[in-house]
Amino acid sequence: MNDLVAVDHPLIRHKVGLLRDVTTTTQMFRQLVNELTLLLTYEATKTLPDEEEVEIETPLETTVARRISGKKVAVCPILRAGMGMLDGFLSLIPGARVGFIGLYRNEETLEPVEYFVKLPADIAERDVILLDPMLATGNSTAAAVETVKSAGASSVKLIALIAAPEGIARIHRDHPDVTIVVAAVDRGLNEKGYIVPGLGDAGDRLYGTK
Repeated sequence: MNDLVAVDHPLIRHKVGLLRDVTTTTQMFRQLVNELTLLLTYEATKTLPDEEEVEIETPLETTVARRISGKKVAVCPILRAGMGMLDGFLSLIPGARVGFIGLYRNEETLEPVEYFVKLPADIAERDVILLDPMLATGNSTAAAVETVKSAGASSVKLIALIAAPEGIARIHRDHPDVTIVVAAVDRGLNEKGYIVPGLGDAGDRLYGTK
């Protein structure tokens, strides 16, 4: 998998367009985030460890089925907006261990402030997938990658809904081994560090806050 995968699919383009719309309700926004995360998870997991063959019984006969082998998966939403993506991911990989990384952005410096970390004890043995709807400056995401790497993770991917070129460049510079899977790459950042055209503040739109 390349280090940037912008998934170009009619369903994703359609759902991203609805996600951007200022008239989309909180309920619909949550549903769209869930659906997009499911579609992006499908893409992000194409390079999971090799499958193994197992013999099973169907209602009619014995056959060989393929199942994922090797290291297992840990998924880590970046709080708070990343929580809105968790159910979509777990609907495909319900056995994944879940960690949490709490970061908020200092609105003056745009630098991340870490306030909570809880990771699976065996994260070093797992393929880690970070969830964050918006990859803007990349500061928070780079900090989250550093957090899981410091805990021993060696295989890290990011699933984001919308990314800015600045954020992509930051991750590529600081963590060139991290693959980014994203639904759309936007024009850039405005003077406040928000992605444009973007979709606004993903956390506020997910949870109905301002």
